[in-house]
Amino acid sequence: MVSELGMRNPFLIGERLYLRPLELGDLEACLRWINDPEVTRTLALYRPLNSLREREWLERLYKDDRDIVLAIILKESDKHIGNVGLHRIDWKDRRAELGILIGEREEWGKGYGAEAIELMLDYAFTKLNLHRVFLRVYANNPRAIRCYEKIGFRREGVLRESHFAEGRYWDTLVMGILQREWREQSQARARAQAQEPEGLRPERLV
Repeated sequence: MVSELGMRNPFLIGERLYLRPLELGDLEACLRWINDPEVTRTLALYRPLNSLREREWLERLYKDDRDIVLAIILKESDKHIGNVGLHRIDWKDRRAELGILIGEREEWGKGYGAEAIELMLDYAFTKLNLHRVFLRVYANNPRAIRCYEKIGFRREGVLRESHFAEGRYWDTLVMGILQREWREQSQARARAQAQEPEGLRPERLV
């Protein structure tokens, strides 16, 4: 287990992972993930990318205050397993779109995605004072949909047959959560955890 003192530039710290700014040294892993068809099966990515494009993306990222993307790092091993971000932040209407990628396939199904999203939502609503965070998810990703609903996202609309993958068209679900809903749910979760017997943990989905 990496101690907090041993973490590299931590920005948000959770129970099992922490989030930090992306560095040039992270690009090799990012490039491997976005060129892995199994990783991008439920994402909008469909074209191959090279290191030049990835470097240009990273350099643009930290010059634009409308996007905040952080690396997801496991505390236990200091391993970079994915990225999570707030995109197209609208500072007037106080809203942003959430995006997440867990690129290391062996880390799927362990709840790291849910924990990273919860850290990012707390930052969005508590530090940035955003009013609303939304996301888009394809109907061929039911595990992610269940995870988002458990975190507190609500289904707000459907873009019918808007995504082509695996030989057919899929619906795109628009899901969102408001600041007041996040605060209410966080308070309810804290009360429930205080009443649980010591050592129990809620089920993790993603």
